[in-house]
Amino acid sequence: MAVAIRADLADVPDYNIPRQTPDAVLLNANEVPVPPSPAVVEAIARAAVEGHRYPQWFSDTLVSRLAEVLGVPEPWIGVGCGSVSLCQQLIQAYCGPGDDIVCAWRSFDAYPVLGRIAGVAVRTVPLDSEHRHDLPAMLDAITPATRLVFVCNPNNPTGTAVRTQELGEFLDRVPDNVLVVLDEAYREFVTSPDVPDGIALALRRQNVAVLRTFSKAYGLAGIRVGYCVAPPAVVAAANKVSVPFAVSSLAQAAAMAVLDHPGEVRDRIGTVVRERERLHAGLTKLLSCPGHRAVPPSHANFLWLPLGERSVAFADFCARHGVLVRAFPGDGVRITVGLPEENDAFLCAADRFAFLAPPRGPRRVPRLT
Repeated sequence: MAVAIRADLADVPDYNIPRQTPDAVLLNANEVPVPPSPAVVEAIARAAVEGHRYPQWFSDTLVSRLAEVLGVPEPWIGVGCGSVSLCQQLIQAYCGPGDDIVCAWRSFDAYPVLGRIAGVAVRTVPLDSEHRHDLPAMLDAITPATRLVFVCNPNNPTGTAVRTQELGEFLDRVPDNVLVVLDEAYREFVTSPDVPDGIALALRRQNVAVLRTFSKAYGLAGIRVGYCVAPPAVVAAANKVSVPFAVSSLAQAAAMAVLDHPGEVRDRIGTVVRERERLHAGLTKLLSCPGHRAVPPSHANFLWLPLGERSVAFADFCARHGVLVRAFPGDGVRITVGLPEENDAFLCAADRFAFLAPPRGPRRVPRLT
């Protein structure tokens, strides 16, 4: 007889891993399309020579470099195996049986999965009509059992963002014993001055933690390294439950190298932002027909098509034309910004899709007489 899994995990969905198809245009995983620079590759190769030695447990050298770049004291910084690992560590550090976490939906898929894996109740709050976090509703969802609230800003998968004033008012009203986790994985792609910098907020509050990653703008998705900026007690709590040596020497070396070449990062971000705006204009034109909701402006490296029940059909149609995008059944489709030629291939496929087909209405039930 096989050993049984924990009963409460039996119905937890697997985390959705984007599929990879040879020769397809991959716009389904929010990766940046430009590979690491030669300097980063060389740093990884140098670190590999010492691959028989354990890495620094808490990435001390990288923490010092981040403190210098961010202007933040070292005790306020923790490093993890990607920002998603830090999400898990914060849940483990602050939540126990009977506690709950609050997050928006749709937002990052991992929040409810990680919560349920930890045995914690998850309270999800629908996005508002503009595909943004409904912060007043999230405040109403907080209970005496709530320990963590996740705010993904910009939000994955919609690319929308909450503004400085509304986020400040939200934080003012969150109870002091609730930790607000501002997940800013896509912060580097923000161009609007009215989208707040979470680190500045965290430095003024004792119950705010900010997560960022090297996976997106820095182009190290396959290397797995992210960081947390929070009061020292929060960083210490996250470190207490971290997996030993989770951030490899190669990942630490890559992050150090990419921080030493900020010009390359700015160029990559600039390319993504320009292509993002071009894609937005093209999709807005395609969907400017009755029965379709507008394409929300994006502050990230992807766009959101609110196609509702036609989301899967659209993603399947794109796949048949050699372009992979990410469908969220019943809600919408997320399209990662790729290289110009990749975006052209997507727009060409999208142009062939029957957006003008009338939406399916409610089934008419005949009246009985």
